Amino acid sequence: MQLDGVLFFPVTPFTPDGEVAEDVLAEHVKHGVAAGPGGVFVACGTGEFHALEPEEFERAVRVAVEATAGRVPVFAGAGGSVPLARRFAAAAQRAGADGILLLPPYLVGCPAPGVARYVTEVAASTELPVIVYQRNNAVFTPEAAVEVAKLPNVIGFKDGIGDLDLMQRIVLSVREHVDKPFQFFNGLPTAEMTQPAYRGIGVELYSSAVFCFAPEISLAFYNAVSTGDTEKVNALLHGFYKPLVELRDKVPGYAVSLVKAAVVRGGLDVGGVRPPLLDPTEEHLAELDRIIDAGRKLIA
Repeated sequence: MQLDGVLFFPVTPFTPDGEVAEDVLAEHVKHGVAAGPGGVFVACGTGEFHALEPEEFERAVRVAVEATAGRVPVFAGAGGSVPLARRFAAAAQRAGADGILLLPPYLVGCPAPGVARYVTEVAASTELPVIVYQRNNAVFTPEAAVEVAKLPNVIGFKDGIGDLDLMQRIVLSVREHVDKPFQFFNGLPTAEMTQPAYRGIGVELYSSAVFCFAPEISLAFYNAVSTGDTEKVNALLHGFYKPLVELRDKVPGYAVSLVKAAVVRGGLDVGGVRPPLLDPTEEHLAELDRIIDAGRKLIA
């Protein structure tokens, strides 16, 4: 399975009493898929995987699969302890997902060989294709990356660390030692900000949280960076993405909270975030509105 295009990471809507709003999720996914992403990644980072339990996770994945209706692949998050990650992977398979994005193990510091063992044990429990997510405590050496890339159902490696030297060595090592189709992804928050640099080391795919609330901006940036339109790339980075990142960095967790708030302000009531995240303040929401308006003017 080879992915292409902007990767859509939908939010997980909640009702006022805190339940997963399945009908709203279906609308959110249908609207996103109609805009033309290369894949849907449900119940992952932007979708508050950390705040979901297995049963509601499975319902969310099934809703996304049905709403996508086979138009693009659907990947679902999995992670936590090995037994829990296996449960999430099994739930994703029952719900009809095409693959899983394996998130870092919970909290504990761990060496690269231990992270590779974690991936090996979870991947062995599922028939689904697996994309491995390097982030937080799950940091791979090139050797460990090659080890997991050789696993039969591991098809990709997503980087959320941002160490370009390490990532370049991982890319080169995997390409040298792994003889199968294999893809690399930029998984940093607001990945567009760093995508020109990642393309320079051969990483062309990236996740786009902006696609959730402004797919027209996300696609305009993707087309510009893909065709080498440096002027448009720089205009969007300077006038939209840089201010968005600066706002995002004011409060931990805003990488999710701002996206969800922006979806609400776009007319779809997906509710707020679950603890321990916080919804944006009114002051920050006003700033968010100004940033989105500026982005739309740049592509008008």
